Amino acid sequence: MTLLLLLALAADPKAALTFHASFDKGVDADFAKGDQAIYFAPSYKDLSTAVKGLGQAPVALENGALRFKSKHTTALFYRIRNNVNPTEGTISFKLKLDPALDLPPDYVDPIQFTDKAYNDSAIWVDFTRDDKPRLFRLGVFGELKAWNPNNLPPDKNPKFDQRLVAVKNPPFSRQRWTHVVITYKTGSASLYLDGKLQGNSSPITEPFTWNLDQATIRLGVNYAGLFDDLSVYNRVLTPAEIAKLK
Repeated sequence: MTLLLLLALAADPKAALTFHASFDKGVDADFAKGDQAIYFAPSYKDLSTAVKGLGQAPVALENGALRFKSKHTTALFYRIRNNVNPTEGTISFKLKLDPALDLPPDYVDPIQFTDKAYNDSAIWVDFTRDDKPRLFRLGVFGELKAWNPNNLPPDKNPKFDQRLVAVKNPPFSRQRWTHVVITYKTGSASLYLDGKLQGNSSPITEPFTWNLDQATIRLGVNYAGLFDDLSVYNRVLTPAEIAKLK
């Protein structure tokens, strides 16, 4: 095999894919480097009782996508071990909803990657609670004890906003899918919507660590709407590669 061919294969996004859940044939992943199963538990505070499947979550398959029927406060997740590169990667998925009509009056996180909490070694996107129209945000947080040792609430700690990318008037709709992409590499992250860069996070200097036995891909925290086509890659995809994903 020639060097050029090896380089071409290495640059192919398909070669970087570590996890893909299309929801076309079920709720488990179509492809995974680690565990393919989706899990349900009553709470993220105790995953020891987790069972495979949707459990009691208000979620169902609908035309090859996940329909979150109402505010979802239980735990629904995939496992991160071997499915996600902790230091570098790309997360891709699609949402269909009207934030003003469909979401509950709370902060809503369609996806979170963490082993602890939203502000402790975590990557996520959310819809804000009080803004009209709601903002869509990317959040990237290293270890809580390093960036917020006194555990101050977000509204009293300017360091919280420094770890966000906020999008005003995001293009979400009941009539069409919106493609969301997060890229991350130790110390930074970027947010794309429908292939267009929305912003980059400020440099993150605190350490970022996961206990891989506890780390999860959390789906639909408080979310109501459609969710589809979740893919994870083990490297940062280029803007050109991201544009082709949708």
